Amino acid sequence: MRCRVGESTRPQVYSIAAHRGFADALVAGLLPRYAEDGLGLARLTLLLPSGRAIRTVSEAFVRQMGEEGAAGLLLPRMLTIGDLSLDEALGPLFDPLDASDIPPAVDPTYRWLRLAALLAEEMGEKAPNGPPLFRQARMIGETMDRLLVEQIAPEDLLGDRVLDVVGSVAGHWQDSLRRFARVQARWRIELTEMGRVDAATRRNLLFTQAAKSWRAEPPATPIVAAGVTSAAPALARLLRVISELPKGAVILPDLDLSLSDEAWEELGRAGQSDEADGESLGRNDAPSHPQYHLKLLLNRMGVNRGEVQQWHRRGIGAANPDRTHAVSALFLPPQASKSWVDLPSDKRRLASVRLVEAGNPEEEAQAVALAVRHALEEPRKRVAVVTPDRTVARRIVQHLRRWDIRADDSAGAPLGDTPAGRALLLLAKVIAENAAPVPLIAFLGHPAMGIAGTQDEGKARADWLDALRRFEARLRGPRPAPGLGPLRAVAAKADVADWWRGVAERLEPLMSQGGEAPLAELLGQAAQTLESFCGEGIWAREDGRALGQFIAELTDHAAAAGTMLDPADLHDVLADAMERIAVRPPYGGHPRVAIYGLLESRMARADLIICAGLNEGTWPGGASPDPLLAPPVLRALGVPGGEFRIGLAAHDLAGALGAPEVLLTRAERDSDGPAIPSRFFLRVRALLGDLAKRHEDTELAPLVHALRDAEPAPLYPIPTPCPPAEVRRVSLSATALDRLRSDPYQFYARSILRLDEKDTLDAEPSPAWQGTLAHAILEEWHNRKGALTDLAAKHLAEMDAHPLTRALWEPRLMAALEWIANEVEGDPSREIVLVEEKAKQVFKGVEVTGTADRIDRLGDGTYAIVDYKTGGPPSKKMVAQGFALQLGTLGVLLAEGAYADRGVDGTPTRFEYWSLGRDAKSDTGFGYVTTPLKVGAARTGMEPDEFLPETRRYLEDAIDRWIIGDEPFTARPNPDLKLYATYDQLMRLEEWLGREIGGSEKGG
Repeated sequence: MRCRVGESTRPQVYSIAAHRGFADALVAGLLPRYAEDGLGLARLTLLLPSGRAIRTVSEAFVRQMGEEGAAGLLLPRMLTIGDLSLDEALGPLFDPLDASDIPPAVDPTYRWLRLAALLAEEMGEKAPNGPPLFRQARMIGETMDRLLVEQIAPEDLLGDRVLDVVGSVAGHWQDSLRRFARVQARWRIELTEMGRVDAATRRNLLFTQAAKSWRAEPPATPIVAAGVTSAAPALARLLRVISELPKGAVILPDLDLSLSDEAWEELGRAGQSDEADGESLGRNDAPSHPQYHLKLLLNRMGVNRGEVQQWHRRGIGAANPDRTHAVSALFLPPQASKSWVDLPSDKRRLASVRLVEAGNPEEEAQAVALAVRHALEEPRKRVAVVTPDRTVARRIVQHLRRWDIRADDSAGAPLGDTPAGRALLLLAKVIAENAAPVPLIAFLGHPAMGIAGTQDEGKARADWLDALRRFEARLRGPRPAPGLGPLRAVAAKADVADWWRGVAERLEPLMSQGGEAPLAELLGQAAQTLESFCGEGIWAREDGRALGQFIAELTDHAAAAGTMLDPADLHDVLADAMERIAVRPPYGGHPRVAIYGLLESRMARADLIICAGLNEGTWPGGASPDPLLAPPVLRALGVPGGEFRIGLAAHDLAGALGAPEVLLTRAERDSDGPAIPSRFFLRVRALLGDLAKRHEDTELAPLVHALRDAEPAPLYPIPTPCPPAEVRRVSLSATALDRLRSDPYQFYARSILRLDEKDTLDAEPSPAWQGTLAHAILEEWHNRKGALTDLAAKHLAEMDAHPLTRALWEPRLMAALEWIANEVEGDPSREIVLVEEKAKQVFKGVEVTGTADRIDRLGDGTYAIVDYKTGGPPSKKMVAQGFALQLGTLGVLLAEGAYADRGVDGTPTRFEYWSLGRDAKSDTGFGYVTTPLKVGAARTGMEPDEFLPETRRYLEDAIDRWIIGDEPFTARPNPDLKLYATYDQLMRLEEWLGREIGGSEKGG
């Protein structure tokens, strides 16, 4: 007669201590219990928390058989419990095909989209638009799951316990609770109409059904649940049933059986209701303790800690059992921690545990990589790196490639960070910003672009990049008007009109969307456009397959939910959704190295475990409160708060500390400044006390520094290039003379090396850009080609400037142009004779050139030279010192007859800067005239009769020294002079600036 569960006298609940290695110890105990007849192990059903755990246990079976020299083994049936946090389904044992009496689960994506619609309807005009709305909908779904897993029905939100505390919380918490309750109630109505339930509800129902069925009719074959730590009520009841089955057992990871009863009680009630206030979670509970969630699970199972037994036999390669006692002491709750004072040395022994504190994340990753490299020198030694910091994980992966070690990061990367995901997000960014230069060039430059529908992918890619580079060169500068239309002129100037026509034809369907559109249509068009650029290869790899599945699911559910979205919001909505999809690499890396996140690390086995990123905010993460329900409300409902996740992170570290060798690392600084050590790291130091110094790794830091610090390079000297005479003899313009005298190196770089500065994409409108526009307008106006306002409108339209740029610059430009018109028309004694005229003259065998913005003939027959400035003109001091000689050089050219062939021959007597800058004295608010000469009431400046002779002297001196002479083109000989920073990087200014004082730093 088969034994009923109720006849069991004691639940079979076991614990495997951290120092034994869970997977190996589990297998070591399963073999003698269930493999006695050779086939017994195959009859066993082993329930594990995740697919990763199944792989880990399978490897443990292989290792055990290798140790025992067995020829072969039939493995047990291994199924997952279905962790919602890992998005894993329940195994067929719990979710059979004939479970018709339990409604099917609604898809989480469909629920997310419908919750967004319900939230928008509920909030009305106050509802956020676009991404914030979808983020709030996702938070509502997460909170719903959190409550449903705890089997808290929506009506419980209106129960007496909740109502008693609602009045004591802030008003925004009350509004949030009411809004959440209304949205959930409306969602439940929709679920009922569909005949479906939430995934968390279905999971609870399946667990309840299995528990009821097995209690009434125990399975004929043994069932063992191992490594399951979730304290969900339905799962806890199922585990209780499993523990009472014939040959059934529940095996917990690292339940601390050595913890004193006083410390165990200090953890709090953990799910046991208090008659005084009716709350199942006490205010004095310690959810951040690594044993708290296990106490919560035992309480919900109805199992006393005294009933839990140690799992038999030691695992392969286990650590010293004294380590478990030290780990237990390490995480003692506050009151129990007082025992550290009298703790004997054997209870705080952390042998083979080392500590490393690096200066920054880069040094930390380098130290971890070195530790891995050193460990792999030992045959068969396995290494696992555990870190929740994916940035550090990626750094470690890259550093290991130095030694040709390929490590798989099993936590994966967010879909949006993969090549395929980035391609879709860049396309969405192009749509959102209406073909702005930066996202457009980034999208068209993606590595997958330009090879669609071609046989020779290499040549097609090269041709594509050639066209793209020419297009980009023309696109540099201030942002053009939005849309694809203005870019046709850019493509024509770059001589890539045909290439751009093909690009625009594919982008046009997405760019022509106006207002909100169905999300399903937007995604479908985006996928087609992406494939038209990249070909079918975009879906070929693991990231492409994940992206294709993501688009297909989101498209189907968006169509079913009727979701509408502004195309401008598509990028942010997709980025948020793709952040939650992890793309894991195909396995094939180094067989003895693994990099895990915290979830993936559970049950992992290695001879050396490196725990990296032990800083507050990383490990553990921040204990952020639920964004929708106030902490008192959650406590009244019996739901663990945000600190519960800290306890899980502590348990993950406690499990890792059981490895034979452990390395704990952190960085003293991160990108935001000094980093706070993890509370776990500080506890290790506090427990060790004076012994902490002995546990610090002294070998890795010197190696890191040796790799980082090369032999000190000699100090970089001040650049003093000295090219040969035939290279020096170049023409000299009026503006280049200023550059030559103020910073010879800049002249050398631009006029001799021909290194011109290039604008960036989407650059801010520079004075040069503004000056080009103003000069073009004034040139045509002075030549009587139209009215000033009409010419300005024409040139602004031709530049296709972005509306914002035009809106900011046009009023200022028009006011300044009006001032110029008033000034010109208000002085009939001056006649404009030349506009934008070039001239040249030879001085000492060197051609000197210049372009005069304007030359006026005065009433006395002499001339005035006018230079238009969109910004501030140079100071009189700079002119006097010979660093702003443009006006003077043009005057010398005129006096030497350079303009005689155009009817202008005589002596210039007036030199004026006409600035378009702001001036309160101007009738229009912009525009003023200044001169570098000491004339009229001016008390400073050069004397008029000295200006041209002094300019000639400076000009000839420059020619003698640098153009026909042999003086080096020294960088920044006048460090206090305000200069353009165009060539600062080329001259490596930061490496020597300040050392030139005293004249001792000269070099070639």
